[in-house]
Amino acid sequence: MNGEIKSRTLQDFNNMLQGYPNINLINMQEVPGSNDDEINFQVGVKLRQKNIKTHILDNGLIASGGVDFFLAGITRTRGTNAKLGVHSWSDSDGNEATDYPMDSNEHRPNIKYYEDLGYSAQWSSDFYFYTINAASADNIHWMTEAEITQYNMFN
Repeated sequence: MNGEIKSRTLQDFNNMLQGYPNINLINMQEVPGSNDDEINFQVGVKLRQKNIKTHILDNGLIASGGVDFFLAGITRTRGTNAKLGVHSWSDSDGNEATDYPMDSNEHRPNIKYYEDLGYSAQWSSDFYFYTINAASADNIHWMTEAEITQYNMFN
């Protein structure tokens, strides 16, 4: 997998499953994010339901929605020098996630996505709020090894 997750990604994923019904691993090279979170979440849930693993290749880079997609893997692994980047989101009005109170319904879709993948409610909330506070929407925070361990990004 290489490139941004877009509105057509769900159709591309369905076509891949049709052509390769026994696929069990997605290798990720450079997935810098998503421009359609709703589609990304649908693909991620389907990936988890199909028990597909995700792997970041050597020198791979995933960020933002790419991390969300990666987390859908039933198991998650990495090669050497893999980088994971997180940050806040912003909406069409220019508001960032951190502009909304923690109990705002604006946060719910992202937290629910992690829960839909099977993560605990506590982990889902903790990881989500960590990501939106790690960097503004127009910046990126590269996760440290301590953060990667804290959030059990690989299993």
